[in-house]
Amino acid sequence: MLGKIIGGLVGAKLSKSSRNVNEPGGMVMGAMAVAAARRFGIPGMIAAAAGGYALKRYQERKQVRPRGSRPL
Repeated sequence: MLGKIIGGLVGAKLSKSSRNVNEPGGMVMGAMAVAAARRFGIPGMIAAAAGGYALKRYQERKQVRPRGSRPL
């Protein structure tokens, strides 16, 4: 319980530096990160972060490429 509270406070502080997340959203994400870290362990969290980053990069590349052009 204490870990979720601390995670929520850290998430709220970090959300102030982000334009896309407000404080309550950061608080929820921080609390969920602590719960997920306990459930899946650190290797699972690293794998989830890498997968999220790869998906973000894929979507960005898909938007930049003009329609009908072929990939290199």
